[in-house]
This record gives sequence, C-alpha cells and structure tokens, in this order.
Amino acid sequence: MKVSDIIRALESLAPPSLAAEGDNVGLTVGDPSANVTKLLLCVDLTEPVLAEAAAARAGMVMSYHPVIYRPVHRVTATDAPMAYAAARRGLAVYSVHTALDAAPGGANDALAEIMGLRNCRPLEPLVRRDQCKLVAFVPPEDLSRVADAAFAAGGGRIGKYHDCAFFSHGIGAFCGGPGTHPKIGHSGEHEATEEIRLELVAARSCVDEVCAAMRAAHSYETPAIDVYPLEDYPDGCGLGRVGKPTPPVSASVLITRIKKATGLKRVLVAQPPTRGRRAKAARRVATAACCAGACGSLFGRAIEAGATFYLTGEMRHHDALAATRGGMTVVCLGHSNSERIALAHLADGLKQMLPKLKVAVSKSDSDPFEIA
Repeated sequence: MKVSDIIRALESLAPPSLAAEGDNVGLTVGDPSANVTKLLLCVDLTEPVLAEAAAARAGMVMSYHPVIYRPVHRVTATDAPMAYAAARRGLAVYSVHTALDAAPGGANDALAEIMGLRNCRPLEPLVRRDQCKLVAFVPPEDLSRVADAAFAAGGGRIGKYHDCAFFSHGIGAFCGGPGTHPKIGHSGEHEATEEIRLELVAARSCVDEVCAAMRAAHSYETPAIDVYPLEDYPDGCGLGRVGKPTPPVSASVLITRIKKATGLKRVLVAQPPTRGRRAKAARRVATAACCAGACGSLFGRAIEAGATFYLTGEMRHHDALAATRGGMTVVCLGHSNSERIALAHLADGLKQMLPKLKVAVSKSDSDPFEIA
C-alpha cells in the first residue's frame, strides 16, 4: 500500500478543507509513492514514539499535531528535530489536527460520546468563505454555450457533483450609450428582451477564469455578470460540540465517565461556588459542551448554548473564574489528553477503509504534563 492511499483515507475522514486557516495539516514528511504496511497513530511525534515506530516497523506515522507547525527555513536536527529524525529513517508523517477537530466523527464527537451526549451540534460552526455565486443574464440561444464555458473553467461544482446551475426566465431592459453596438436594437434606444438568469457557484480561486470564459462565450457586447461572496456552513462541522446527557446527570457522574474513558486518575475541575458538597454532587447537567485542545476561551459560547458543564484540554485562570461565575462546571484534561481519545476512533475508521493496513495507536505517546 502506498502512502498516498493512506492519505486519501485520512482526508476522507478529516478533509483538509475543514482545518483552521494557517494550520499545517497534511503530509509533512515523506514520499507519497512509498510503500507502507503499518501505520502508527499518536498525538505528538516524540523520541519515544519514533523508537516505537522503528520497533514496530511502521512506515508512516499519523501525528495529530503537525511535526512542523510554524514555517522553518532549515530541516536540521536543531531547527526541526522530529521532522529531521523522521526523514532520516524514511518515515512518512501526516497530521490531521484541526481538520479532525472540525470533522463529523472526529475529536470533538469522540469527547461528546464519552460524556454520553445526544443531539450534538458544533459549538462554533465552521464557516467556509472559499466560494462565490456567479449570476449572468443571457439570451436563450446563448444559454448552453455560456453555461458549458463556465463549467469547463471550473464553475458549477458542488461536492462530488459537477455542471450544477440554476436557470430562471425574465425580461432584461437596457439602453446603449453612444458608441455601443447592442446585439438587439440600436444605440440610444430603450430595449427589453427575454433573458435567462444563469446561477452557479465557483471557488474564489477560479472566479476570474470562470467570468472570463462566460464573457467570451456570451454574444452581448457587455455581459451582465454579478459575483456574490458566499458563506457555507457544512453540516455538523466545526469546533466543539454541545448536546444533552440523556437523562440529565450530575456533574460528578460526568466526571466519573470522563476519567473512566480516558484512563486519567485525576483531572482539573472548577465548579461554581455552592453551599456544601451535597449541593455540588446533586447539581444536574441538562446541557453540556466539549472542545478538544486549547479551547478554554470558548466557554462563553458554551454558556450561550445553555451548557452548565464544559470539558476541554486547557483553560486560562481568569477564563475559569469567569466560567464558574456563569454557573458552569469546567473540566480540563490536559491539552493532548483531550485529543488522544480520538485516536481509537480514527484507527477504527482507517481499518474499515483499508483492511490490509496494520493500524496501531502509540503506547508511548503521552501528555507532557502529569499531576504528581
């Protein structure tokens, strides 16, 4: 099996288009054409994980965090030690990071699952602004020619569908100024004629090519083409999750579930001030939220969504104070501990898609912090 085969599977589970802007997801080290029989999954590529990969004869590592996050000018043992070590060993390294955070079935859904949340939705829905809507007004006899030109230039693609468009009939009115040569009527005269409104989408990266192709295929001297920026909210995609424990349970029950699922003996807990331990234990959570990694700053969104319990990786001191003042119980697992739970889910998905590939979750990968 090729590295490129594994990349296709990973990208179907965690599409790079869902990643945060500037996040270095994808193949960081390696040759897409290299052969691989075993894949090792981890959160961070460290020396122990490298040794484990070598002992297991894994040809590729899926490191949740990018092994090169910020741009480097040199891949040396000093400037990019882990990338350098992986390259020396011929090890391919791929990272999913925020693409898996935002993807349905990814890291945040894994956290929601261990909490027993139902009817989940993203805490911060993903907004895509990489497409535009193009609207052109064409005479009926031009419709096929203009639409085909737009499709050939990259317009009209929605997901796995192509040549997508919408047509509607109407009347167009105009009056040509001095020096114009209208196709219909004469310069200086008001005209009205049947036209068809052609609508299609195009990626921002190719809007200029699609507009140029439509103008070239249009019979009007000055075609009317409008471009509207679009916002798209992919279903179920975005940071965090908010949902409801069914039935509502106490915060202490949720904390017990979290510890059991993650294998952590201790977690950081911040709770609203109440009178007596019994009151804390009896507090029922009807709505809870979670967000893997360094997402403490999203507690405000969780409160707005009605959550009284928030699970994350890490949170700033003053954010924890503000959250508890707002009546919220906060649980912090440690940054990578909140993400590691997703590796088993990812492994299961890869095994189903690539049954001939040996997939293992690293045993030496761990959070750099522990509560002593």
